[in-house]
Amino acid sequence: MLESKIPSGPIEQQWDKCRFEMKLVNPANRRKHSVIVVGAGLAGAAAAATLGQQGYHVRCFSYHDTPRRAHSIAAQGGINAAKNYRNDGDSIFRLFYDTVKGGDFRAREANVYRLAQVSVNIIDQCVAQGVPFAREYGGLLDTRSFGGVQVQRTFYARGQTGQQLLLGAYQALEEQIAASTVTMHTRTEVLDIVVIEGRARGIVTRHLATGRIECHAADVIVFATGGYGNVFYLSTNAKASNATAIWRAHRRGALFGNPCFTQIHPTCIPKSSEHQSKLTLMSESLRNDGRVWVPKAKNDTRAANDIPENQRDYYLERRYPSFGNLVPRDVASRAAKEVCDEGRGVGPSGQGVYLDFADAISRLGLDNVKEKYGNLFDMYEEITGDNAYNVPMRIFPAVHYTMGGLWVDYHLMTTIPGLFAGGEANFSDHGANRLGASALMQGLADGYFVLPSTIPHYIASTSLEKVDTSHPAFSDAKAGVAQRLQTLLSIKGGRTPDSFHKELGNLMWENCGMARSEQSLRYALSKIPALRDEFWKNLRIVGSGEELNQSLEKANRISDFLELGELMCLDALHRAESCGGHFRLESQTSDGEARRDDENFAFVSAWEWAGLGRDPILHKEALTFDYVHLTQRSYK
Repeated sequence: MLESKIPSGPIEQQWDKCRFEMKLVNPANRRKHSVIVVGAGLAGAAAAATLGQQGYHVRCFSYHDTPRRAHSIAAQGGINAAKNYRNDGDSIFRLFYDTVKGGDFRAREANVYRLAQVSVNIIDQCVAQGVPFAREYGGLLDTRSFGGVQVQRTFYARGQTGQQLLLGAYQALEEQIAASTVTMHTRTEVLDIVVIEGRARGIVTRHLATGRIECHAADVIVFATGGYGNVFYLSTNAKASNATAIWRAHRRGALFGNPCFTQIHPTCIPKSSEHQSKLTLMSESLRNDGRVWVPKAKNDTRAANDIPENQRDYYLERRYPSFGNLVPRDVASRAAKEVCDEGRGVGPSGQGVYLDFADAISRLGLDNVKEKYGNLFDMYEEITGDNAYNVPMRIFPAVHYTMGGLWVDYHLMTTIPGLFAGGEANFSDHGANRLGASALMQGLADGYFVLPSTIPHYIASTSLEKVDTSHPAFSDAKAGVAQRLQTLLSIKGGRTPDSFHKELGNLMWENCGMARSEQSLRYALSKIPALRDEFWKNLRIVGSGEELNQSLEKANRISDFLELGELMCLDALHRAESCGGHFRLESQTSDGEARRDDENFAFVSAWEWAGLGRDPILHKEALTFDYVHLTQRSYK
């Protein structure tokens, strides 16, 4: 069932060989074909703009009022590319190596190499669009380091790189909208996918302002809908980020890859209240110059500036001298949890560590630090009231990204022919842990370069009968969506959608978060079905479905999280090893590092939906490592 379609030959030539061997569509024939792109973040906007420019009829869907609000805008620190402008030993192969190692050897080598290969083109594309990357005094593009690497390959636009890249993709999209090759549908959420004769041929949507349910048909469907980190309730994701599109595709037959691989980001503003509904990221770029520390003594409640240097533990520098504060995210997050569990955490809750810029300000000068990180310091002060130029920031790990997603082959097509997935919506490139500044790289690689090459091949290779929304499959899917929404509205119970989401999130964080064990996972698996049953019996939504109803939107998304959360715990239970962000307490080295089990778990878990209340079916894609040989990760 799993055919990865990896080209034969040396890895350095696979993508070029693949592009040459793929069939093309004549320019005059492209306007005869239609493509639906769901999501208008970096991957979606880039794919829609590029396919529109090629001549296809593209319809792009976003639940925002404008693509500029896509969550890609929240990425702060930078985008990786193997340009080697600093002549510090970087190369395509080193970026490939760092990414495979950083993902703890749980990614497909061929996909990762292609990502590194395409990275050099992304920067040229974005510079041509006018993205205002930071530059050195002489005008050359500047770069900085991110976690898990020893070179400076991260291009950035101060602390708002995602925003600037999204504006570049947005203007490319707007150009195609003006040229009438792309039709934009805003305030529209996808609630189901239509499969006809085994192929994806359309979607069912709900307009968020009017409640109108509609069907749309196409030859190809692309999901670029982001990740599912909000299953944890508290995360750095935007509140509207959800898993509904990819989960409904999963229920229609798309396999779900590595659902338990979630990333905990080590530099986030700690939770301050039980009433908090989301968390705020502080860019990993801050660890270039900030030093992470906690007091050496337990329960030390003195102010940070009152603790002498010899009473501070710069624990990352002590434990990982080769990488210091720039170890990968999973390593830094677990280290922060360990020192807090020891009773050395800081802040009112004891769930925090310091990120200190005193040395950087002394070394570089205040103006230089402000130039590099000013907007991040301003954001931190607005949220906490503390001036991080004068006192250290307090940070703590939080859910940030999901490496799992829809299983895709080398062409980024799911197990439903005609349904492609790009960016964070797929499982493709990051293994068990994503390196910092690689999300923007993957989104733009998929959108600008990979999907515009592989989608035409699918169209040219497939006999696509003309289908429109009068087909019975559309009316059946539309009726199913309407019935589900009506069921949610008619429960008339006593609990709000948020109360269920918060309870699910707490179950997931405590039992399937930074550390997991057989006991904790079995506990979560015993509780989630009961919570889901109560949801369908005791949910209360005010209002109707024929109007703007954010309670209905939330409830519909939470109903999917309640199913996805169970699969995540099941996948984590089955994977009885530690790797990357998946840390099983039973599988660690003597010094507390993740211990993989390559003999039994060097594969991608691809889960098949078998129906609610029935055990999903596990399929395995074996992973081979011919270029980056399996070894125990070490950043010491």
